[in-house]
Amino acid sequence: MRSNFLFTSESVSEGHPDKVADQISDAVVDLFIGRDPEARVACETMVTTNRIILAGEVRCREEVTPTVAEIEQAARDTVKRIGYEQRGFHWQFAEFACHLHGQSAHIAQGVDESGNKDEGAGDQGIMFGYASDETPDLMPATLYYSHRILEKLALDRHTRAVDFLEPDAKSQVTLAYENEKPVRATALVVSTQHSGEFSNDAGQKRLRDYVKGVMNDVLPRGWMPGDDNAIFVNPTGLFEIGGPDGDAGLTGRKIIVDTYGGAAPHGGGAFSGKDPTKVDRSAAYVSRYLAKNIVAAGLARRVTIQLSYAIGVAEPLSLYVDTHGTGTVDESKLEAILPQLVRLTPKGIRTHLGLNKAIYLPTAAYGHFGRTPDGDLFTWEKTDLVDALKQAV
Repeated sequence: MRSNFLFTSESVSEGHPDKVADQISDAVVDLFIGRDPEARVACETMVTTNRIILAGEVRCREEVTPTVAEIEQAARDTVKRIGYEQRGFHWQFAEFACHLHGQSAHIAQGVDESGNKDEGAGDQGIMFGYASDETPDLMPATLYYSHRILEKLALDRHTRAVDFLEPDAKSQVTLAYENEKPVRATALVVSTQHSGEFSNDAGQKRLRDYVKGVMNDVLPRGWMPGDDNAIFVNPTGLFEIGGPDGDAGLTGRKIIVDTYGGAAPHGGGAFSGKDPTKVDRSAAYVSRYLAKNIVAAGLARRVTIQLSYAIGVAEPLSLYVDTHGTGTVDESKLEAILPQLVRLTPKGIRTHLGLNKAIYLPTAAYGHFGRTPDGDLFTWEKTDLVDALKQAV
């Protein structure tokens, strides 16, 4: 591994069109699982100028299946919470279309538990988990600070601490690493939608000064670039037209933002809109859980874990651990220990992490990982395997 280098990650706000779609899809997941913990949901969302379109497959106990009106209300409530009340995209006036239909019986027969058959994976695929000691949350620092900058903008917008921010925004953080540790920012980028009243020179200066202040508050002391030309705020100029009115949004198009900012491999499967029988989601969560506990236990400074599955088959086909030369324990030993601590079947993962609950909407913006566990939320961020790992090795 190189010791000295530059690395970059980006994030997008809750108002980015793709994130609007992700949040609507996960609101639908929560609606169904809140009614039936064994519900099956695969919900895709598209948002564009004053339109919200849902499609996909669902299965739920008939007596508690949400109505189309209830699904529509969940979608509109999500857009309202984000803060879209614009002429080109408004939570109340956007046209809504629902094309959700029943799950394929052929998929159900392979996935459902029956007789002596354990519940099988909802699809084939590969999933990755990652952890690094770069931040207290054991996440890549570039992504960590990209998320934090946008969360601060969103907080100030929602609390009306500032009066010129609109929901759509993106950030990008480039950090210099020395001896494999992040030491300073070399470039910072924020593009944020703003109100029309701030499209003049004075308004743009106030916006730039505000964003630079947020960057300075979020980054560790002394990390701001010394060259002001390395800080880019709305580098294209004005950014009045944004959100789904400026660019169509689709579920699942921000999978690197959702995970590790490019610091780790990605299996290609999105999370939002999927119930936890889909291993794209649940196996990615447990991979992160295992990776984070390995680093928290001091068994490695950096680790990548891969799991693979076949549709309808319960047990994973493979488990791979790579500590990138930072480990204190042989990777093959960890590969033998981890399945003894957590059963890595779809049902085993869901049971261990408590995933059959309406917990998914909060995951759909600012990353699925590096979040603070809170009751039933973000259970895959717990480090409750540390003692068991230390004893096992």
